[in-house]
Amino acid sequence: MSEVITADLVDLDLKAADRQSASRQLAERLVAAGRVTDIEGFLADIAKRESQMPTGLEGGIGIPHCRSAHVTEPSLAFGRAADGVDFGAPDGPADIIFLIAAPEGGDASHMKILASLARRLIRAAFKERLRSVQDPAEAAEFIRSEVS
Repeated sequence: MSEVITADLVDLDLKAADRQSASRQLAERLVAAGRVTDIEGFLADIAKRESQMPTGLEGGIGIPHCRSAHVTEPSLAFGRAADGVDFGAPDGPADIIFLIAAPEGGDASHMKILASLARRLIRAAFKERLRSVQDPAEAAEFIRSEVS
């Protein structure tokens, strides 16, 4: 199994008008990396999960996630959206977005990633670093070191 996040799964200049566009752009990176086999099926699974409860967290965070038959291995994509994207958080749009993709029927790895991320995202220093990092490889390494 490869690393959960790599530089090619990072977009530090995400331009998205809404959560569907943000999820699609990050999912396209997962497809290009061979981690998602069917983007439309995967996005339908993301939308189904989003319909149950918004995945926006206070502090400018969006964490769309799902288990999907179209995911080949647990993966994490990261995007930073300067203009913000509405993920339903009570305090407004998200500029930090993590897309968590887990294989359907797999272990609880995506929940472990989600829990680890949630613990880190309450720390101001973690969010500041995500907002200031300028290199995708550096971002991926930082995130990997924090959530592994």
